[in-house]
Amino acid sequence: MPQISSKLNTLIKQALKDLSIQIDDIHLEHPAEIEHGDFSTNVALALAKTEKKNPRELAKDIAAKIASYQDETIERVETAGAGFVNFFLSRSFYTRVIESGLQAPERIGHTEALRNKKVLIEYTDPNAFKVFHIGHLMANAIGESVARTLEFSGASLVRLCYPSDIGLHIAKAIWGMKKNEHDSPKETDSLTAKTNFLGTAYVLGTKMYEEDPVVKEEINGLNKKLFEKSDPAVNRLYEKGREWSLDHFEELYKKLGTKFDRYIFESEVADKGRLIVEEYLGRGCFEKSEGAIVFKGEEHGLHTRVFITAKGLPTYESKEIGLNFKKFELYPCTDSSIIITGNEQNEYFKVLKRVLSIIAPNIGEKTHHVSHGMMRFADGKMSSRTGNVVTAEHLLSAVEALVHQKIADRELVDNEKNKIADIVAVGAIKFSILRQAIGGDIIYDFDKSISFEGDSGPYLQYSYTRARSVIEKAKGVGMKTHLETKSPSLNVEVYVLEKWLYRFPEVVTRAGQEFAPHYLATYLLELSSAFNAFYAEHKIVDLDDSEAPYRLALTEVFAATMKNGLYLLGIKAPERM
Repeated sequence: MPQISSKLNTLIKQALKDLSIQIDDIHLEHPAEIEHGDFSTNVALALAKTEKKNPRELAKDIAAKIASYQDETIERVETAGAGFVNFFLSRSFYTRVIESGLQAPERIGHTEALRNKKVLIEYTDPNAFKVFHIGHLMANAIGESVARTLEFSGASLVRLCYPSDIGLHIAKAIWGMKKNEHDSPKETDSLTAKTNFLGTAYVLGTKMYEEDPVVKEEINGLNKKLFEKSDPAVNRLYEKGREWSLDHFEELYKKLGTKFDRYIFESEVADKGRLIVEEYLGRGCFEKSEGAIVFKGEEHGLHTRVFITAKGLPTYESKEIGLNFKKFELYPCTDSSIIITGNEQNEYFKVLKRVLSIIAPNIGEKTHHVSHGMMRFADGKMSSRTGNVVTAEHLLSAVEALVHQKIADRELVDNEKNKIADIVAVGAIKFSILRQAIGGDIIYDFDKSISFEGDSGPYLQYSYTRARSVIEKAKGVGMKTHLETKSPSLNVEVYVLEKWLYRFPEVVTRAGQEFAPHYLATYLLELSSAFNAFYAEHKIVDLDDSEAPYRLALTEVFAATMKNGLYLLGIKAPERM
């Protein structure tokens, strides 16, 4: 779709040049009220003082000069308020936008903003032997949306996942597995049964580790054996539990629509990180403290963290160093490396980035940490059988059940109802996560999340299916779009729906640049509202109305834009609901 903002920038600069005024930066925005124009600039207000002119008079001069160019993309230029210049784009501009969307619907929203850029994005990072909880679900939803948005902006993307498959939490779970061995699932049992067993084992191991000093020593011993791989019986339990966990994660990723390009496991980088930390000991970064190797963060306005314990074991911090070195060894031409985690790790990542900037500036400068809040529940009633942790599987199942109730009376076969319930449930949860700025906590409301009206994922999906229904109806009566009928130029007013459709690429670009999916979510709500108002006000399928083929074209471009927009949020667009 045409990139109109750069053209307006050029016209404004030309007008100022003709008025003997020079300026480097021009601020363009969309007016808050759509009837006030398509773009607005405050350039007259910004320049009035230095030019010693009244801002309103200067705005009028700028508007008149731009109008004199008679550019075909601009219908008119007006001044408003204390000195704003407002632009109204032409019917021919909007017609071209819609026609380009009809010709390449799959490309709607794609830009070249990050062309030739190589980006690594790491997200989800679950822990083997522990449940896949709602924190992992949030990181997955955010990470997948950011990844897709960056791809739409032209970047070459590598999706990475860093599962934790070594460490004290594994030892706690192994201890619990040994104690509960009589309840161990058979190989023929479901993955859910196997991962529930692992979750129960971990909860038991954690409880006993905190309460019984003898058990604590046993688990610490198991942890050392796991790191050294010195006990065949322990290794067998470990391999079994690890396989169950990873298979379960894959099952969830498939449901959520994520496919990682590569896994880098914690066990792969533990020794690598230890060696790197030891190499840089005494070289201005790490130092010894009570037998451990630490980074004294206070000298950098941060806090001290241990990288290797007094027993010589690498901590999570040193493993993270190994991970980031490995990323750049695997992908040496990387321009940017993004890591998405919960915001409880914010201070930790400040230390990590500082360490990387000292020992590997190329990695530290290119590494970006994006953090999200927690999910809470509006009614406070959500609970899980696995300790106090709410699992992603549990939440997905609960929302699916509610969707089933909602569509129970619809004339659909059971298989279709199951498919719709799955798509709508995933969409409802993802939209609830992505609809607000990702740094804050999410208050999840079950009823609102599955509403087919208002601010929800199902509302967006339903708007899409409504458009698809109209398109199918038009096909049924042999109606063609404006482009297919090659009808003459339109004289009708620009529809409000068009004024939203052309903004999609700039929203994609901003969401990618700021790692902020909520811009997309907000835009799609506005777009859906505009389409539903358009649908209510105008008859779209009408063989006797000469303007109806263009309204059908608008509907087709809306459906394609909505499908692409939902895709960017990681949400499927169902053909029926």
